Amino acid sequence: MKKTAKSEMLSEEARLCEVILFVENVPTSLDRLSELTGLKPDIVEDALQELRDDYSERGSGLILTEDENEMFSFMPAPDLYPQLKQSYGRKVDRRLSRAAMETLAIVAYGQPITRADIEKIRGVGSDSIVKLLRDKEYIMVRGRKETKGHPCLYYTTRKFLYEFNLTSIQDLPKLSEIDRIRFGLTEDEENEDE
Repeated sequence: MKKTAKSEMLSEEARLCEVILFVENVPTSLDRLSELTGLKPDIVEDALQELRDDYSERGSGLILTEDENEMFSFMPAPDLYPQLKQSYGRKVDRRLSRAAMETLAIVAYGQPITRADIEKIRGVGSDSIVKLLRDKEYIMVRGRKETKGHPCLYYTTRKFLYEFNLTSIQDLPKLSEIDRIRFGLTEDEENEDE
């Protein structure tokens, strides 16, 4: 599993995980990587660590991240954000209405969250805003809630993290007491996300 001193190439397992993460192009779980590679989860974990180390040692423009839901993906290295921001980031502030930004914040802090939960927090219907955020690829459906009707569960995307200059959801600012109450979170629940 280790790189050979002679060639300094990545192991076959690490190369396989790397290309699958690239092709999948969405955050991918350890179980899914194991399924797609045919490798045992502990082998995949070692391969992912090898990728992290390799990207770090080389000073790559990409880093391998793991979000709060234990999903793996590639992101631009944080030191490149200033150069990328002009072409790719921070345009979001001009394109989203206040209602859309509010809904996006609700998804970011409450994920996984259903549309009904979003509407309960906002106090108004949110179909069109949820559709807009999905169309702009800031949120996505990743599963269904095990309740009557099996409503969709919404999560933020890699694009959301990138455009808001975040490495993971853990980088979001802490909520005030008022906002925790508004979002229906206790301090313990908010800390669980860390």
